[in-house]
Amino acid sequence: MKLDLLAIAPHPDDVELTCGGTMIKMAQAGFTTGILDLTRGETGSRGTPEIRLREAAKAAKHLRVSIRRNLGLPDAHLSVCEEQKEAIARVIREFQPTTVILPYWEGRHPDHYTSSILGYEACFIAGLKNYPLGGEAYRPFKIIYAAAYDTVTPTFVVDITKQYERRKKAVLSYRSQFAPPNKDKTSKVYLPLDELEDRMSLMARSFGSRIDVKYGEGFVVKELMQVEDVVKLPVRSM
Repeated sequence: MKLDLLAIAPHPDDVELTCGGTMIKMAQAGFTTGILDLTRGETGSRGTPEIRLREAAKAAKHLRVSIRRNLGLPDAHLSVCEEQKEAIARVIREFQPTTVILPYWEGRHPDHYTSSILGYEACFIAGLKNYPLGGEAYRPFKIIYAAAYDTVTPTFVVDITKQYERRKKAVLSYRSQFAPPNKDKTSKVYLPLDELEDRMSLMARSFGSRIDVKYGEGFVVKELMQVEDVVKLPVRSM
């Protein structure tokens, strides 16, 4: 299966939180979409790898993706090495995505910024004809980065107002991550469900407000954007 859009992220639930609305919107538009989770999140403070895989499968249904795969790379031990790059590059060659979404290249968790570099380099080597990966050499046309922090100025914002409620259902599929266990009500290593919606809304509203819509998801590209029609550009200047 060839994909129009592939989102790559280090842990299950990262795609849902950073670009889930966009994944839904593209699937609704008729594009073939997929997710590649690099790890099972096994070093996380909540849940188990098995539970998180089940939650990821449930979330994938809300996101309407055609493919969701987990590479099983070591959580909290992602590194820019040949073994890990090649594992991702093989998936790139297999699904031949036109566009790839990667995590933003700066962040608190080392896995996030490492997977950004890993994903970029994997996309590059996948296109090298004589690189011994198996399969047909292929390189995505476009790489975009999910602007997961309000300190990042996005290159563009996708209006996800109509997709927001479905995105929220996808995120809340990860109950192991966003609800404290009954035996540990005092633990601070969780994001309570009553706060999650507020935090999700703040980020999406912040990006949305920049393009005069209710909810948005921001993305960054490293190259210039081409515009053909300057008369019909969206978003009012004043």
